[in-house]
Amino acid sequence: MDALLDFSGQVVLITGAGSGFGRLLSLGLANRGAKLVLSDINETALEETKKDVKALTDVVVLAGNIASESLNKALVETAIETFGKLDIAVNNAGIAHNPAPIHQMTEEIMDSQFAVNVKGVMFGMKYQIPVMLAQKQGHVLNVSSLAGLGGAPKGGAYAAAKHAVSGITRTAAVEYGRKNVRVNAICPFYSPTNILNVDGYNTPEAREHLGMGSPMKRLGEPQEIVNTMMLMLSPGNSYMNGQTIAVDGGVTAW
Repeated sequence: MDALLDFSGQVVLITGAGSGFGRLLSLGLANRGAKLVLSDINETALEETKKDVKALTDVVVLAGNIASESLNKALVETAIETFGKLDIAVNNAGIAHNPAPIHQMTEEIMDSQFAVNVKGVMFGMKYQIPVMLAQKQGHVLNVSSLAGLGGAPKGGAYAAAKHAVSGITRTAAVEYGRKNVRVNAICPFYSPTNILNVDGYNTPEAREHLGMGSPMKRLGEPQEIVNTMMLMLSPGNSYMNGQTIAVDGGVTAW
């Protein structure tokens, strides 16, 4: 195996592992030697991922709502109790909302977006980073969005939450870089995962229309996004810190 993609002996925590990016990343890292701690709010989907990953590597799972601080604490404790360390954490779990302009945003939408998309990252890092500091090394990868770098018409609450993720990422990178704990974020364009299963985005026609917003005139395939995540997490990619990497088919080139 190429050393740049050899994760043998690495312990990786991944949230939102029941589907989409999280499931594909779990399988990709399992194939490359990582030991995994996985979580998802959908216990059935999480068990399916566990079954497939277990054929490849050691894995432990814990279902629950990532907005809960206690779940984030328990996931890190599980990693330490099971494997004795935590090398990489991928805060991937997230939700979108039905498209609506800002003047139609509700308190419920705002609360749900910040609970999952922001608290899930902040509380994740709250417990992941101290372990990495004690180990004198570690890497956190947060899944933000292109909506965390620019405007997102009819996605104002989502954009606000994902901008928060980008801000948290940069802040943590500055706070902990000198301790050899790095924090980066990936910011994908639309990709056909479960997060697009909301009104207005959940038909082939709507997704084709979304794809036209990219110079490549298509959505990003989930595996394409996950391939970039694995490259960002590569053991050889050891000097990247505080970056919010757009994977967008060229949208940000405009």
